Parts: sequence; structure tokens; C-alpha cells
Amino acid sequence: MKKISKICCIGAGYVGGPTMSVIAYKCPEIQVTVVDLNAKRIAQWNDENLDNLPIYEPGLKEIVAETRGKNLFFSSDVDKGIDEAEMIFISVNTPTKTYGKGKGQAADLKNIELCARNIAKVAQEDKIVVEKSTLPVRTAEALKSILDNTGKGVRFEILSNPEFLAEGTAIEDLLNADRVLIGGDETPSGKEAKDTLSWVYEHWLPKERILQTNVWSSELSKLVANAFLAQRVSSINSISALCEKTDANVAEVSRAIGFDSRIGSRFLNSSVGFGGSCFQKDILNLVYIAKSFGLQEVADYWEQVIIMNDYQKRRFADNIVTTLYNTVSGKKIVFYGWAFKKDTNDTRESAAIYVADALLDEEANVVVYDPKVSEENIYADLDYLETRGPEENRRLLKVAKNPIEATKDAHAIAILTEWDEFKDYDWKKVHSNMLKPAFVFDGRRLLDKDEMTEMGFHFYKIGQS
Repeated sequence: MKKISKICCIGAGYVGGPTMSVIAYKCPEIQVTVVDLNAKRIAQWNDENLDNLPIYEPGLKEIVAETRGKNLFFSSDVDKGIDEAEMIFISVNTPTKTYGKGKGQAADLKNIELCARNIAKVAQEDKIVVEKSTLPVRTAEALKSILDNTGKGVRFEILSNPEFLAEGTAIEDLLNADRVLIGGDETPSGKEAKDTLSWVYEHWLPKERILQTNVWSSELSKLVANAFLAQRVSSINSISALCEKTDANVAEVSRAIGFDSRIGSRFLNSSVGFGGSCFQKDILNLVYIAKSFGLQEVADYWEQVIIMNDYQKRRFADNIVTTLYNTVSGKKIVFYGWAFKKDTNDTRESAAIYVADALLDEEANVVVYDPKVSEENIYADLDYLETRGPEENRRLLKVAKNPIEATKDAHAIAILTEWDEFKDYDWKKVHSNMLKPAFVFDGRRLLDKDEMTEMGFHFYKIGQS
């Protein structure tokens, strides 16, 4: 097994930044450089004020403070990073395709291919290349084909090392990972490359948690893990709709089935729907792969998880409209939360975006407050949908700095992220601010129904009649 002293990671995003920070923190003898063409993002990673890091994750800034400038570096000189490193992680964005073959389901591998071509161009000596982005199965083959045809006699070993981070707990997930998956070739050089990457993780994780597989199994395991988790969320959300019609309480149902040791209690919290960069993308990818091998029933089965998730978001928005006497035109509706979950500033696929979009279609005046998401980001999310022009989005939706003042003369409040601070607000004050009857739609099951009703609110909680 070869030990290494220099690692480079291409991509300074949600995966690359935290993962490399923890590797640098736990492997002081390895120099770790994170490179990205986005100079603004690199400047944020290098900002002296650690509150300005581009990513908010509990515990991240402390680790960056400890390692940055010692053995952790952030740079926009991509070629230099590639040239010096013995091991290169590829951690770039792989969004779902918005064009052409596989549109709406397949992953767009444009960024991955550009990375591979750049590595092929720059590399002068043998490298281990590690896929860290969430990728469709068979990406390693494409990478290998590009890298092996450089004509320079440089040898590349391709490994798949999928990430299993949950946003909001990414640092904890890295420090105490359930498992680390390393996929690679079964050749002697492939085994040696797997052992080298394993050696990096063994600095802080017990060896039995580091699983080595072939590349296909590793790539597929990532998609399947996320698909199974998302399936649990969609399953309980489908039951929440039934609970509302039958006087059952979805929390009681979740608790009852969660006590069954075969089922377990995690990922059974009903809400307005799952978001984040991975669940939807990975399931769509699984659907696309199944279809491409002619497995239509397999594709249909997994696609239903997405259909149920979309239904839950639509149902929540529709309920706001019907409860407010079938019209929200000109009515002020305050959103508490825009991030897809608490303790992160990531908004990708957040339920709030789609609920807002539906209400703006009904000409509602939406006011958004989120403790960590910037105004610029909120408007970018809406503009990306292209449902209406940017001017129209800015006319109908405003971003608030003060969550209590935002409720002045509001018809309704919708809770769309489960930030802890929302529980501690002065809800009596909020009630006196609002127009009567004052409605609260709790899409995260955050507040107590009896308490809210006692204060005078008309209170709706997902999964309860």
C-alpha cells in the first residue's frame, strides 16, 4: 500500500469543502488543496471572518480555523492543484439534465468530463482519481476511457467513494461515518489504490467500517441508499394524507410503527416533502438507469417515490388556498423557512420553492424569512423555475429580515423549515400582528396544536385532521 502526502479536490461545494476540511484535520501529514474555478467561492473559503464561509454546517468553521493555512488550502489555480497531487477527488456538481436525451432524469456529466479532460491534460505522473460527486453508475468507465487515452503513458486508477452526508450534520457524519465505501478495480493496482484511500480514512475510522467493493456496486449503493431513505419519507407522507381524512395522527402512527425493530424509527417524520440535492436526483438517476436496461417496472416503482413527494408539496399549497376561502390573491402569506431543512443554508429542491411558486401563481404576496438563506439565493431559486419573469417574482415575493415584524397584517404563516428558533418566538405577539382569523400552516409539525389553538390561531398541522 502506497502512502500519500498530497491530495487535491476539484470542487469547493457542499461535499468537497467539508470532506477535505475533515481529512486535513485528521491527517496532519497530508497537504490538502481544494480547487475551484469559481474565484468568488474560493475567496469566501479564504475569508478571515469564518462566518463568511460559503457553506453553513455546525462544526465546520472550527475545523477550518484549525487547519486552513497549515495543511488545508483553497485555490482557484486548478492546474497547479492537479499537477502536485497524488490523489485527486472530483467533487463537482452533477445536476439532472435539463436538455436532450435523458432530460429530467439522467445526470448531466458535463462538469465531470471537463474535469477528466483537464486532469488528462495536466498530469505528468501516475494519479489516483476518486469520484466523490453523486454519479450515475458507469461514470468510472467514462472517466477511465478519457484518462487512459492521454497518450502520455501516465497511469490512472479510478475509485468510486460516494458521500453519505446529511446536510446539517455533515461534520458529525464525516467524523463518525457509519461506513465508507470504496469501489475500484479488482486488479493488483486497483486493490493498491483502494488500500491507499482506505489508509486515509483509517486515520480516524475503524477499518471494519471501510468497505471495499467493485466500482459498479459502490456507485449503485449510493443511489440505492438515498432511494430507500426517500422512499420512507414518501411512504409516511402518503399516510399523512390519509390521517387528515380519518382523524388519525401521523405522529402516533409513526411512533407505533417505529417501535417495530424491523422498521425502526428514523426517516418517519411526516412533512411538506423532502428536498436537498440528492434524494430526487439519485432516484431519477435510478429510474433512468432502470429504463435504459429495459426494466420498466423497476423504473415505475422508484418514480412513484418522486410522484408522492410532488403530491405532498402540491397538497400543502392547495390546502392554504382552499382554507383561505379559495383565494389568496393580494393576501400576505409569511413563510418561515426557505432552506430544505434546518441547520443548513442549502435550498436545492426545497419544498418552500414549490409551495411559493404555486401561491405566486395565485397572485399571493409572499414574505420569506430564513435565518441562514440570503435574499439573492431565494430569488435565484424562484427565477430558476422560469414560471414568471424576475421582475414579477420580486413584485410578488419579498424577503424579510425580522420574523416578527414580517407578520404585520399577514393572513397566514406557513412553516416550511424546522428551524428550532421558530418554536421560541413570541406567538402571542405574532397573533396580535396578524389579520383575523389568523392561520398557521405547520408543514414541519413543529408547534403544539393545542397551544396554538388556545392563543386563537386557526392551526393546520400536516398529518392531523
